Amino acid sequence: MKKKAIFYFVSLILVFAFGGYASADEVAQGKCISYDMEKKTLTLDEYDLNFSQEFKYGHPTGKQAVYDLASAKIGILPAVGDILRIAYQVKGDQRIASKLMNVTKQDLTKK
Repeated sequence: MKKKAIFYFVSLILVFAFGGYASADEVAQGKCISYDMEKKTLTLDEYDLNFSQEFKYGHPTGKQAVYDLASAKIGILPAVGDILRIAYQVKGDQRIASKLMNVTKQDLTKK
């Protein structure tokens, strides 16, 4: 009986540990190339995580990605040229955004 209880307890812990990981959003940051309010899509020139004085938001990677914003929570509306951070999930070949933050207009490090 004790072995059975321990097995169920360990199984429950594993389900919670890996279940949360599977549903986690991915995050991308970069410069807004285009924003279509009608179609609710956004094209982002993605940046890497190599921050420096010259590139405080990361270096451009040259990769562009299109995000579906239909169900996203959006802070300050993006404009072409703004630096954005997007939390998204990949479903098939689409990137479905869940949150969009306009880093340029919400940057707390600016003086």
